[in-house]
Amino acid sequence: MAIHKILIDDLLSSDYELIAIHSNLEDYRLAYLINKVLEIKLTKNDFDVELKSKDGKSIFEHFIFDDELQDLCWHLVSNKSNYISKNSNLGLFDDVNATMSLIPEFKTADYILKIDNTDDYFEPEIILKKLNEITNVSLVYKIEQNKLKSKNNLIF
Repeated sequence: MAIHKILIDDLLSSDYELIAIHSNLEDYRLAYLINKVLEIKLTKNDFDVELKSKDGKSIFEHFIFDDELQDLCWHLVSNKSNYISKNSNLGLFDDVNATMSLIPEFKTADYILKIDNTDDYFEPEIILKKLNEITNVSLVYKIEQNKLKSKNNLIF
């Protein structure tokens, strides 16, 4: 009987683009405006992205659009989540509010736009230009995958 091993690197494909978005807009409002400028249909996903740490569990809002025509899958995910830290050094009732980032290397980004199934012909510059047109979006930039240490957080 053959033994098959699945490595975590097998699950991580590099055929996606990541765009960091800095904005003070609420997630649902930003999703609506992105839908408008990019002519896509991001909708609230039934399952949010969860990250567990030794201090607690964080939940990140998640919007998704599966574009079957262009064979792309769009994910808009909040990069920041507030949670109650269960710090054992403090007393019984001394829980502390804390913030966790989905991508800690880019803590200042408010949202991450992940576009799956991109190919060599995909042009993120066009997306960046359109996202910059949104009012209340202060900064938009592409995240280089080779700079990420927390790629495992992007498996959703």
